Amino acid sequence: MIGWAMLGAGLLVAVLGPLLAGPTQSQAAPLLPPGSGHPLGTDVLGRDVLALALSGGQTVVLLAGASLALAYLVGVPLALTMVGQSRRWVDETLLHGLDLLLALPGLLVLLVLAATGRQDAFGLVAAVAALQLPAIVRLARSAALAPACRAAVETMVLQGEPWWRIHLWHTGRAVAGPVAVDAGSRLIVVLQLIASANFLGLGLGSSAVDWAVLVERNREALFLQPWTALVPAGLLVVLCVAANLVVDRATRRTGAARSMRWSRAARSAAGR
Repeated sequence: MIGWAMLGAGLLVAVLGPLLAGPTQSQAAPLLPPGSGHPLGTDVLGRDVLALALSGGQTVVLLAGASLALAYLVGVPLALTMVGQSRRWVDETLLHGLDLLLALPGLLVLLVLAATGRQDAFGLVAAVAALQLPAIVRLARSAALAPACRAAVETMVLQGEPWWRIHLWHTGRAVAGPVAVDAGSRLIVVLQLIASANFLGLGLGSSAVDWAVLVERNREALFLQPWTALVPAGLLVVLCVAANLVVDRATRRTGAARSMRWSRAARSAAGR
């Protein structure tokens, strides 16, 4: 319940916050402390911190969610296809080819993209998703190669089940738990990359109203006006922690239910 409450509160602020926020333009001196006109003070550009916090959640949620969704929609089916095909050299070639991308530092890739001068949110989503792809493929592939999963696959092959049902549907359900847990922790990495990219001018500008951008933009003023960075950073922490709590709880329930089904099947087989 704590995880769901935190996640709901963070998403409500992100979705409904802009409706309650005041103007986000520069209307006062920079780095003012909290006062009557500005409950949380102003940032380095003289903007109201409370209005920025209420208005900056939509873009970060959309960009991070789109990047994660794209990475897993490409990476998980690719991993399942690699495991399901019979040519071992194809699996190894694709895996080692992705290792080349895994060796590239994420910040270096963002710097190269920023040097092109293009400021495109779609390009940012594609770049962040591509950087996460090798790790996701390795994780899903390892989960699909687990002994319990392979034993079930061999049984379904002997029963004459179609290829797509074995390697995409059944194996995909088997790797859903590890993938969900990974997504909860990978959200933090994605948020860091998006914040760095936005600060470099790739995707959103450095003056954009976005929680991740606000943290990067006001980090040097942390000791002068701490609310400028602590408030958006706290909202990001709430989303990350809540997502991990919800995913962990759902994974435990799914694992317990699966264990009960396996125990019943084993007792039934023993009885026969």
